[in-house]
Amino acid sequence: MTYRNPPTTPRKSATFDDYTLSEIRRAAATGIYDIRGAGAKRKLPHFDDLLFLGASISRYPLEGYRERCDTSVVLGSRHAKKPIELKIPITIAGMSFGSLSGPAKEALGRGATLSGTSTTTGDGGMTEEERGHSKQLVYQYLPSRYGMNLRDLRRADAIEVVVGQGAKPGGGGMLLGQKISDRVAEMRTLPKGIDQRSASRHPDWTGPDDLEIKILELREITDWEKPIYVKVGGARPYYDTALAVKAGADVVVVDGMQGGTAATQEVFIENVGQPTLACIRPAVQALQDLGMHRKVQLIVSGGIRNGADVAKALALGVDAVSIGTAALVALGDNDPRWEAEYNELGTTAGAYDDWHEGRDPAGITTQDPELMKRVDPVAAGRRLANYLKVMTLEAQTIARACGKNSLHNLEPEDLVALTIEAAAMAGVPLAGTNWIPGKNGF
Repeated sequence: MTYRNPPTTPRKSATFDDYTLSEIRRAAATGIYDIRGAGAKRKLPHFDDLLFLGASISRYPLEGYRERCDTSVVLGSRHAKKPIELKIPITIAGMSFGSLSGPAKEALGRGATLSGTSTTTGDGGMTEEERGHSKQLVYQYLPSRYGMNLRDLRRADAIEVVVGQGAKPGGGGMLLGQKISDRVAEMRTLPKGIDQRSASRHPDWTGPDDLEIKILELREITDWEKPIYVKVGGARPYYDTALAVKAGADVVVVDGMQGGTAATQEVFIENVGQPTLACIRPAVQALQDLGMHRKVQLIVSGGIRNGADVAKALALGVDAVSIGTAALVALGDNDPRWEAEYNELGTTAGAYDDWHEGRDPAGITTQDPELMKRVDPVAAGRRLANYLKVMTLEAQTIARACGKNSLHNLEPEDLVALTIEAAAMAGVPLAGTNWIPGKNGF
């Protein structure tokens, strides 16, 4: 009888996994880099790596149905005559008309207004639908200046100077020709159907001293009424926050690499920037070192999904969070009911990120008139409001369990981390120990 060695089970490379191999083949076949939307998809340290320590003998919890837990926040109280007063600490991030359809932008405004919070314009200017249905609207002032005009600056409730974005800090955006319709072209002063790339830096200033001049210019244009935000991508959050405060910002927005984008190179999305969790403590520390914590408000965005994420961000010292991708899902993005059409595009519900192609079956990231009809702004706005309500209730549930009568009373002492990386990033103890990695040299 001949003895045969047992066969070795085939093993694929962890480095050259299936996705990597498919990307190499795609690059070899086309000779162009991959473009997509959304944020980083790789696994990163995130809020799931933190846990709350609920009240017990040493802490006194609050009764959920009898004792109030405040959720309100005021943004822009440092210099603005008319700071923004919100009922909840969850705002809607900037997403442009052009990237999104008109009905989607209207739905974001409706949902935010129903929830007592603000929404944000994004690159490309302000639409009448969005302004008309948004009680509190933040106007983004971007390097491209697309759609920018003094009338809309004055019609806004706040102005956000965008220096960077979490999905592409140091880079500009893209809007491909198939999404530049007649209306988008007119608003952006661009030729219809021609690919557009936004600038990666502002044309009229190069550093923090120039930014201070720009902020003063915007204040004078708006009679010092509007809060001025400065938004940065999560790269060097300590120094960027400090410099934004020095330049006179009322609010600093820090966007981590899980934050979405309409379209850019995938190599950019996955390899530039820092996780949202890693950005919070340095930004808070900068405010504390300057004696400006809670005087200048801090908003964090990038991968916020539920009330637990909101509560954890606030416990680490932020004043509010902002959501983008999650808001689009609430409107109906990547909905399984369009699975057959996603399959025709070579993808599946939950993975569709070719937003730049303008063929979104859900009608959200498109300018196709027929696809846009699939978005009912009233119904979609109501879904967004429901989602924001649930997020707020979840955050309140956690705060009460920690004995807090305001979401803003949550603090790092209420948290522990499940991993060494998360403990070091968040500046909280590793669960089961009193060790904070990196603190006091250890």
